[in-house]
Amino acid sequence: MNPLKEKIKAGKPICGTHVTLCEPAICEIYGQMGYDYIWLDMEHSALSYKDVMYSLNAANLRGTPVVVRVPQDDLTATKKVLEMGPDGIIFPMVNTPEEANRLIDYTLYPPIGKRGCGPMRAVHYNGITLEDYTQKQSLEMCRFIQMESTVAIENLEEMAKNPYIDGFVFGPVDLSGSIGKLLQVLDEDDVEKETETQKWMKKAISILKAHGKYVGISFGDTRPEVIRHWHDMGIDMISVGSDFGYLYEQGMKALDTLRREHIGVK
Repeated sequence: MNPLKEKIKAGKPICGTHVTLCEPAICEIYGQMGYDYIWLDMEHSALSYKDVMYSLNAANLRGTPVVVRVPQDDLTATKKVLEMGPDGIIFPMVNTPEEANRLIDYTLYPPIGKRGCGPMRAVHYNGITLEDYTQKQSLEMCRFIQMESTVAIENLEEMAKNPYIDGFVFGPVDLSGSIGKLLQVLDEDDVEKETETQKWMKKAISILKAHGKYVGISFGDTRPEVIRHWHDMGIDMISVGSDFGYLYEQGMKALDTLRREHIGVK
């Protein structure tokens, strides 16, 4: 079975990070670090289909699973990504049970769903038979729905009934925007203080746990107290940081050191 799916089915906590830049070597580097998965983001980045393919190859070469967030409600993008054989797929901005069921149907072959048949990398370019892939291996891919509005949370009871959704992932920044408080996810003076956004998150977690569903979050902040806070809220799948963020932060740190020690600028 897909090792990522095994951990999710067992309810184990998992750790991931985000990739948005168009350089497959980033996934190869991350692949050596021991992350449980890499979150490859097509929704907000300039990643092309070719970039996604090469990044999948680079990460999988090192034995690291990759989940791909596809653009919002885009059947063409979903089809193309599915045929590349990712370890998981994430659908963003899903608000209703009807949307969730339709999007999940795109990932499942008949008679369960409505996925078209044309896998390539997913079947190792004919190294796996179509029968084995369509009837067995395609079901091992992880399927995630992203919750990014109060409307989605109000509809969670019904959405959680879909047995093929492996997990529900918070997009907390857009969730905060849906209540008119964009970026107000955490209280910067006290991360333990409950914000209105977190009240909605706790409501969602309660619903999902009652249905035995896996809960995730995608967030940029890598501070220990923030990660601990998400863990203590009951979140199972924590994705933090970004390739461009790490590059900028460490690059600035190195530049500050150079200026201080080499040029004498305080």
